[in-house]
Amino acid sequence: MANQVFPTKGNLIATKKSLELANLGYDLLDKKRNVLIREMMTLLDDVKKIRDEITDSYQKAYYALQEANISLGVISDIVEAVPVDTGLSVTYRSVMGVELPTIKYEKQPLRLGYGFERANSKVDYAYRCFYHVKELTVILAEVENSVYRLANAIRKTQKRANALKNISIPEFTTTVKFITEALEEKEREEFTRQKVIKTQKDNAARLEAEKLQEGN
Repeated sequence: MANQVFPTKGNLIATKKSLELANLGYDLLDKKRNVLIREMMTLLDDVKKIRDEITDSYQKAYYALQEANISLGVISDIVEAVPVDTGLSVTYRSVMGVELPTIKYEKQPLRLGYGFERANSKVDYAYRCFYHVKELTVILAEVENSVYRLANAIRKTQKRANALKNISIPEFTTTVKFITEALEEKEREEFTRQKVIKTQKDNAARLEAEKLQEGN
């Protein structure tokens, strides 16, 4: 890059400005990455806790469903009578420009949508178990989606920061050094040239003065 830039003061000023902006950009990206990592680490603790709880809840719920099927046969007709839950809504909050979902769940009262003559206590128990699983699933969906978005943003931020640190900043630094050294070399050459010219003028003036003295 340095060899493609003509060494002028204008290019030196422009390159120094680019270097300053690159360093500023790297610092901002590094801060953004650290904030996102802290946010993700906080959520990861929640993910582990919820996953463990939801795994146990699913096992309990499927076991209860199996018991209900054994007691009444396949209860798909009863399942179809369970009302669809429409109490979910999603909003977003921004963390360093990353949109993280916030799922609002208006908890519906537990209502049995099937007749008692078609079910028994095992069906009721399975329904309650899956009702609890649904609540945990809502929480897990919000947290896992947030973790995924944060991880993706961290990866992109790290990639951009590395590009600045390992490519752009070294190139700008090299270019500044190249232009600075070239300009300094030109200044030394100009100084030497002016010194030679001055010496020649001084010698010429001295010789002229000597000739005048000899003529007198």
